[in-house]
Amino acid sequence: MKKVFVTGADGMLGTEVIKSLRRDSAISVVPSTIADMDITNLAAVRASLERHRPTHIIHCAAFTFVDTAEKEPLRAYQINAEGTKNLAFFCREFDIELIYLSTDYVFSGEKREPYLETDATGPINIYGKSKLLGETYIQALLEKYKIVRTSWLNGLGGDYTRNFIETMLRISETRSTISVVNDQTGRATFTFDLAPMLTTLLDVNAYGIFHVANSGICTWYELAREIFQIAGRTDVTVHPILSEQFRSAAKRPTYSVMSLKRTEQLGLRPLPEWRASLREYFRRREFIAQSLNLPPQVAPSPQAMRL
Repeated sequence: MKKVFVTGADGMLGTEVIKSLRRDSAISVVPSTIADMDITNLAAVRASLERHRPTHIIHCAAFTFVDTAEKEPLRAYQINAEGTKNLAFFCREFDIELIYLSTDYVFSGEKREPYLETDATGPINIYGKSKLLGETYIQALLEKYKIVRTSWLNGLGGDYTRNFIETMLRISETRSTISVVNDQTGRATFTFDLAPMLTTLLDVNAYGIFHVANSGICTWYELAREIFQIAGRTDVTVHPILSEQFRSAAKRPTYSVMSLKRTEQLGLRPLPEWRASLREYFRRREFIAQSLNLPPQVAPSPQAMRL
């Protein structure tokens, strides 16, 4: 039986990973949150892994606030790089297989065709640099590892109200016109699609870097328009703007579309097209709201989602 240790188990992705793993009766799951183990504390990491002795780790814990990372680079590096190094160090000592969640932001965005796993990296913000350093530590310390780069993640787990979909809906409560950048292109990805793929990857006899995201590409503007269309919000107008017109602390790559060919070549089923998964997101959101007797337009609190 596999014993899978999941860091960031209470996060947006981690909660979906836990659900996916628990559907497999041949997997024993060990959820881990910051309250259970601080990944930046080397002694705490050793004690926790020595106590649980997992066969695998799915490392979802991360500092994911891209703009905040520019203002708090030390914290971003401590969690995304040093914390990952701590895990990798003891994965080597205890012979644990590590799956590490990384990001499309390890790329510069200068390319104009989908990035391969073998393409040169060149992050242009602290978040991307800190995640790439985490990758580097893993590659230096471990012979067998699975680095999974994903992008533009949305889901209904953890403090999901910070995701792009909920942010757009929240802004629309006070504005009828919303400006969204239309010169950044990538792949929107949904946690309820990504989590089962991570479960599948536990059994894949291949290692290295994998690009995993939902099918299809879009800009943030196109994603926002689709959000309001599916939500039936005809009262909201989305206005396309350039990145330079939108003030943000961190620069984003203008093109971070990742090639999905490697997972397809391994015979793994592609994740659904992003528009279909966006509709599924709203279906799930509405079901949860109804079960809690909330109006459809009201987002359930993160606390309620954990019940």
